[in-house]
Order: sequence, then C-alpha cells, then structure tokens
Amino acid sequence: MKKKLVSCLISFTLLSSLSTPLLAKAQENTEDLKGGLVIAGGGIGTSNHEIYEKFLSLAGGKEKAKVGIIPAASTTLQSSKKFKEDLVKYGANSDSIKILPVSNHDFSDTQKDESTWKNQVNDKKLSRTIKGLTAVWFVGGDQTKIVDSLRQNNGSDSEALKAIWDIYRKGAVIGGTSAGAAIMSDVMITGGDSLGALKDSLENKENKHVSKNQRSQKEYDPLSIQKGLGFFQHGIIDQHMDERARLGRLAVAAYTSERDKEKNFAYGVDEDTAMVVNNKDQKIEVVGRSGVAVLDMSKAELVSKQKARSGLENIKVSYLSPGDKIDYHLKSFEFPKERVETKGFEYYSFNALPATGVFTPYGRLKAYLSYSLVDNESMKSAKSYVYDSKGSGYEIAFQKDNDTNGYWRYTDGQKDDYSIVNVKMDITPKTFKFQPDRKTSLTYKKPTFSSSESPAYDSIKGNFLIAGGALGSSNSSVYNKFINLAGGKQAKIGIVPAASTKFDSSNQFKSDLIKYGVKAENIEILPISNHDFKGTSENESTWKTNMNSDKLAQKVKGLTGIWFVGGDQTLITGSLRNENGSDSKVLQAIWHTYKNGAVLGGTSAGAAIMSNTMLAGGDSYGALSYGFTNTYDDMNQQEGGPAYLEKGLGFFQYGLVDQHFDNKARLGRLIATAYEKGNKNQLSYGIDEDTAMVVNNKEKQIEVVGRGGITLVDLAKVQANDKFPSDYKNILISCITPGDKVNLTTKEIVINPAKTSTRKNEYYSEKVGPNTGLFSPHGVLRKFLAYDLVDNAQSKEIKSYAFNQNKGFELTFRKSAESNGYWAYTDGQKDDYSIVKVALDIKPIDVDIR
Repeated sequence: MKKKLVSCLISFTLLSSLSTPLLAKAQENTEDLKGGLVIAGGGIGTSNHEIYEKFLSLAGGKEKAKVGIIPAASTTLQSSKKFKEDLVKYGANSDSIKILPVSNHDFSDTQKDESTWKNQVNDKKLSRTIKGLTAVWFVGGDQTKIVDSLRQNNGSDSEALKAIWDIYRKGAVIGGTSAGAAIMSDVMITGGDSLGALKDSLENKENKHVSKNQRSQKEYDPLSIQKGLGFFQHGIIDQHMDERARLGRLAVAAYTSERDKEKNFAYGVDEDTAMVVNNKDQKIEVVGRSGVAVLDMSKAELVSKQKARSGLENIKVSYLSPGDKIDYHLKSFEFPKERVETKGFEYYSFNALPATGVFTPYGRLKAYLSYSLVDNESMKSAKSYVYDSKGSGYEIAFQKDNDTNGYWRYTDGQKDDYSIVNVKMDITPKTFKFQPDRKTSLTYKKPTFSSSESPAYDSIKGNFLIAGGALGSSNSSVYNKFINLAGGKQAKIGIVPAASTKFDSSNQFKSDLIKYGVKAENIEILPISNHDFKGTSENESTWKTNMNSDKLAQKVKGLTGIWFVGGDQTLITGSLRNENGSDSKVLQAIWHTYKNGAVLGGTSAGAAIMSNTMLAGGDSYGALSYGFTNTYDDMNQQEGGPAYLEKGLGFFQYGLVDQHFDNKARLGRLIATAYEKGNKNQLSYGIDEDTAMVVNNKEKQIEVVGRGGITLVDLAKVQANDKFPSDYKNILISCITPGDKVNLTTKEIVINPAKTSTRKNEYYSEKVGPNTGLFSPHGVLRKFLAYDLVDNAQSKEIKSYAFNQNKGFELTFRKSAESNGYWAYTDGQKDDYSIVKVALDIKPIDVDIR
C-alpha cells in the first residue's frame, strides 16, 4: 500500500480519598528488583508465540522454567489448565508447571471445595513451593479475588504473597492476563467503563457507590478502584484497552488516583498483547499483536465547562506497537530502525469523518488516530463522542501538536503497523439531541451505472477465494486453502500485479507461496498492467497491449491458480478490458482456465473485482447520505464520499462483494449498493481483513477461512421509503466466522457445530447504551452485535449513530424472530461469535450537539 469543573469539593474528595491507607504503595523498596513482568491485556491466543516465548525465556528458558499458575481470579480451573497446556506446547516441562492452591472461592468445574484454599496462603509448604519457582502467572477473571486471596483480612501480605515478592526480587518473572494484569499496579482498576468513569468523576452526581446489581441497570459503569499488588510501581495499568475502549476510564483513573502523575505514564494494554517490564533497564517492551496505549497526564487540567460538569484537557495520548520500547523513568520512547516517520511524509490525504459509531472507518482508537489523523496530511484534528441514550456525554477532540508524530512499517507481510506519539486529547461535556430528519438538505443521487451479466456458471469446474485485504503472511489457513485448490504444492500460479503501483505485494505473495511449499519455478508474476510501476527500470505501462497477447493468453491457460493483488481495483479492470468494454484475450483465457478447474483468488482490490458490480469507492456515511457518483478520485474516493461503481470481472454471480469490511466499516455502502443495484433475492457479502470467502461452485456454497468474519446482508424483506433516501427497515444482518458455511442459492447458514447457541442461554444481562465512537466498547460490528445484543438477555435492540455536523443516521439493530447467536472459544480462550439474522433499521436524523 505504501512505503512507508467539577466543583472543587468533588475534586478534593476524589483526590484525598485516594491518599488513604487503602491505596498506599504496596512495596516501597523496588530498587533491588531483578525480576521482570509480563503484563498481558487479555485474550491471549494460543498461537501468540511472541508472548509465550518471552515469558518462558524470562523464566529461565524452556528446560529450566518452573512456573506456578495462580487460578484465583477465575470461577473455574479451565483457564489455568489451558495456560499450562499452552506452556507445554511451547516446550516447557509439564512436571515443572503447577497450579497453585490460591483462591478465596470454590471452582465450578471440580469436585473439591477450593474455598478452603484461602486458609493455605500462610502455609509454609506453599511458601516453599513458590520460592522454588522461576515464574508466577495470574490468569484472568476478577482481579479482586486475586487480591483477597493473597492478602489477609487486615490488609497485610500473606506468606504466599511475601514469597512471590521474594522470588520476584531475586529474578523471577511475574506475569498475568486481564485481571492478572490489573493487579500489577498499586492503583488497581476493578470496574467501570469510559462513559461511566467520566460521568462519575466529572459530574456532580450522587452515583459513586453502587452495587453490581444497580450497575447492571445502568447504561454505564462508574469507575471503581482498589489497592493492587504493586509489582509495577511506575503508573496505573488497565487491560482489554482496545476491545473495551477503556482510554476514558484510564484517563480519569490516572488523573484522580496518581499522586505522582507528573512522574509516571498510565498504560492501557490491548488484548493479545503484553507489556514486558525490565526493572533493571527501567524499560518496557511491547510484545504481541496489537498495542499499548500510553497516557501522559502531567499537564492535564480539570476545566469547568457546563453547570456541574467539567472536562479534562491537555492529555497526551501515545500508542505503541510490538517492538517499541518505553523508558518509564525518562518517559521516552524507542522505535525499531525500520519504522518510518510520518510527520512531513504523510501517506494519506482525505477528509476523515468524526468517529461516531460502528459505521466509522478505522473505528478503533489506534487505527483511527493512525489513518484519520497522524498519517493524514489533510487533518489537523479529529473528533469522537461518547454519550448515553438520553444524550448526556462528551466530545473527545484529538489534535496534532508540535511533538505529535507517527511511525509506520509493514508487519506480517504487508499489514500496516503504526506507532503514535503525543496526540493531544481534550474531553469536553456535551449534550446530544437526535430527531428524525423531515426534510433533508443532502443531495442523494441514484446510480446511473449498469452492468451486463457475465457468462453463466453452469459449466464452471474451478473455485475461488476472495480475501478481504491485509492478508497476513502467517495466515496459514488462507494460504493453504488457496494452494490446495490450485492443486497442492505442484500448483502453477500466476500473480496479476495490476492493482498496485509497485511490485512489493506481488513479490511478497510469491515469497509466501514458496514458504508454504509451492515451487518457485511454478510461480510467475504476469506482465499485466496499464501503468508504470515505481522502483523499476522498465516502463510497465507498455504492458497494456499484453492483454491481447496470444502468447500470454496461452500461458494463462496452463495455470492452475491465478491471484490478484490489492491496490486500486479500477487498475485491474483497466488492464484486462478493451477500451470498448469487451473482454481481452487474456481475460478470456482467465475465464477458460477458471471454467476448467483453476482457482481464482484475490485480496482487497483483487476481491472487489470478483462480482459483476464492483464497489470501487465511497464510505458508509457518504453512500447513505449522497448516494452515488460517476467520478473517481483515487485515494479520496476510496476513503470516503459517495459510492462509486464500475463493472467488475463477474467471476462471482451470487451477489455483491465488498472488502476491508471490519476496518473500513463498509456496511452502509454495501446496503446502499445492494438496494440500488443488487438482486434482493441474493445475499451481499462483506469480507473482513485477514479473512477469505472460499467459493465452491460445484456445491454452491461458501466457507469462511482466516481470522475475521463475513457479514451477510439480506434485503429480501427490506422496506424503504422511496420519497426519502436511505430510510430502511428490516434489513437482515448475519455475521459468520471461520468454519461457518452458507448455501449460495438457498441462503441457508450452517454454523460450525462446535459453537453453542446463545438464544435463551445468554451469558450477559446488562443494559447497554448506544455505540458512539472510540470510547464505546466493542467497536467492530460483529463484536457489538455479539456482546451487546445476541448474547445479552436484557437487550432487545441496540443503537449506533453515523453523523457529520448536523446530519446523520440512527441505526437500530433488533432481535428478530429468527435472530440467534452462536459462541465457542477459538485460539485458546478467545470468544468467537456468529450472528444470524439481526434486523437493522436505518433512519435519517438531524443532530444537535451543545
């Protein structure tokens, strides 16, 4: 893709209450610590070898590691047993790993009564066992159970906790995930979400001490804190940062709780990610798959804005990625040499919309700040919001400052990987009012584009694989599926580079195929392009005539697999179609090869070309608001605005296909296009990044492969207001994940049998507010529908909004008579949900923010 004021009384109460002995420092003398910490944000995948191998390395190596697992946070022993299995998988000796008898409660999956373990924390035998360990790991669950299990009733350390501190000082590593991360700092966050923390701490309201049952009746959860175990003495730690959008609660906790916030950062660790603390060097390294949010509160100010409502200003937000390091003493950052600065070399230039809900492109915090602000020369500032269903909430303004910068590189093949430093964040109280739009001022244009049908499918023997973009080199399931469909390791594969402006992605895909076992001599980058490539001496624009080369066409007919790389999909169609719109000889050869058994595959732009009607530009808000355009402006059109359509190559004739679906939140543009140009008796398909839709033409079936999901849009029962654009009712939305299948003709969804139905067996029972932007948990559509609706007994419907200035849309997702959710663990103990037939209504609205 590239080279790349609350009143003074309230303020005093909050601050002074945290100087009580409850939150006194757990261990003052930490200068002699020889051990380290591995602090994981939760959701560690079994396949996350970076974290497991780092933990075992710090524990003395695979052969010498002696690990004690503390199960106290959980209600079962399952997670402790699973962690032990994973350590053994990574080479540790099973006999050297013990689940320690530390708990204050019984476990539901055993015959014993483990609540008696509470009396063993002062047992000398347990202390001796701990003192023989080189590592201790705390599993996830409820962090208060860990603390209560290891501290005595008077608040003093048990003998077991003293033993843990003893081996930590001498060189052992202490690790933990989720709740096991929360206990690491002195100030331990035990509850709350971003909106609840802001409302509880910045508004003059009597809602600070409520029970869990009371909280479940609220749309938000106030901040609560206790004294942690204090293994990390250099700032507050929070976890599940990205998935649960906890930056707001971390900011409030850091501002109100840290007596020395001028000295320390505050840290929010993403899921499947860890911050590894080296006490000797006073540095933290980020390890894993996502990032660590870092807050500098040293200049933060509480500012009175509205009556009895205050805001927080001058917060500095940084977001570090794997390989980055933090010097927590100097409060500075270190980046790998291969990272490229974005300041002054921004790759993007588009007008990014505010982050308002699940229709926001790059709607997770790190991605939004990366693409929409830091690596975007058109943007100096960007906004998001958080509020309850009554419209009481906050505006979050992010701004480039003099010391703001970004650092970019590719990771796992050609996935963008960003680090961000020193974005200024201000949080200001606002009220929001949404009313039906009775007379829109937006100019909605219907599409004038028409696409003729491609040849019929009856005689097709081949299959194809459509990837949603950002395909990781490590995604073995997708690569192996493509190779197997192409005939195995003897496959003969041609790569079409036309969508890109460089050969990097084509060379990378070839390298990946070789890594997965295909012979190098059986892979060729085909000379197909209508433009020159950067970084070569040849002028590849002369290849345009190759589309009608008999020699190249004959070569294509000898292939068993053809792959289209990502970039700009219009460059692919422009390289394979004649100026009069007819198929070139090479395109005819591709069809011939496909009909006779070859597999066709593509990612990103290479996925967009697969259907008859090709979605080439626009975003969800733009398509719903303005409809369609006949002009195409490269990057600007790809990143936003009205939808732009062209004729695709038509290999897939069972509906529309869109890509980058989760990261670019393209549900709105797929709905608008499917309503205007699709067959309402067919499904439309939105494919997530690092995920593929595998089409079996013989069985008329698709299967999900990879790491994300596929969103299915069914307009068979839709009701629309023809006098008012983008006013829809009864759109049916389904989200399926790896192992799930769909019949292309009957539309029947077959869920992976390993998954359990959530209907009438919901795990959650909570009142939830609208999804409003970067401070709302579960910002990706599938997660939002899973946690807040289908697996939530209290929810019958949930809302999100998409707006810009004073115009927008209210999105209401409803449980229908056919709605269901399906759940299983994947990659260890990560939640994996499929969602079937949730109803969606879209209503145009006027927006008033004050």
